[in-house]
Amino acid sequence: MSAPATTTMTPLGALTRGRKRRGGGFFAAPSGWISVAVLGVFVLTAVVGPMVIERPGGLGTDILQPPSTQHWFGTDDLGQDVFAQVVWGSRVSLIVGVAASLIAIVIGTAVGLTGAYVRRLDPIVTTLTDVMLSLPLLPLMILVTALAGPSVATLTIVIGVLSWAEVARLIRSNALVVSSMPYIDSARVLGAGAPRIISTEILPAVVPLIVVSVLLQAARAVISEAGLSFLGMGDPSSWSWGRILLNAQRSGVISTAWWQTLFPSLAILVLVLAATIAGIRYNDSRDPRTRAA
Repeated sequence: MSAPATTTMTPLGALTRGRKRRGGGFFAAPSGWISVAVLGVFVLTAVVGPMVIERPGGLGTDILQPPSTQHWFGTDDLGQDVFAQVVWGSRVSLIVGVAASLIAIVIGTAVGLTGAYVRRLDPIVTTLTDVMLSLPLLPLMILVTALAGPSVATLTIVIGVLSWAEVARLIRSNALVVSSMPYIDSARVLGAGAPRIISTEILPAVVPLIVVSVLLQAARAVISEAGLSFLGMGDPSSWSWGRILLNAQRSGVISTAWWQTLFPSLAILVLVLAATIAGIRYNDSRDPRTRAA
């Protein structure tokens, strides 16, 4: 009688099997690749769309026409194509969202890391962060934008500079844990200065939080830009989703020409949802507690 066959697993096979069993990558769940695909469509629209679609302007003959094969998103009270407005508006909305989030991330990360490592500055950082979080941001944004003059650059700077406090608090709370690790004390004993320890030891540990914060702050910046533009604080010479809503409100057709507000609102909603879901999915994919066993 022959002995039963035995299977020997190579180290590579064991590693592959362990990866399959653990799973939990960003694209392991449908929400990961769907959110990235949606964000990719918006970025492609913002980059390529204005190259192939004529900039909306002037007066048209088809006034307040509902969606049709000729005008996918209908037309406004001036006869301009709403689809072209949404496409051209995507560029400004995404530019403001991404640039403002980067400004907020840079300021918030620098403030949070400084407060976490330089303990004598931590009370100042904490107080400053609490003050910023207590301020009514929307009225403050309106005031500063009105004083500086409406423009894309003004909106970007105002939104970014006034939105760093939440990032600073998040980065500081996690950097405090990292800065108390033994290897940070070892680096300090070996003669490493504060800038080197912060940039090479603490910063890499909080990079996942920074990635998530970029996505979430970009989504909030898009909403802030749309709100400020809807209130008349946007650049009147540039199309954005908030300006489309403002034009619909000024023309008094919000209740009748529903398509003029529906499609830019859907664009804002879908973009914010995709960025938020991507950020949550990225955070979950790096948390071993949420990975499939």
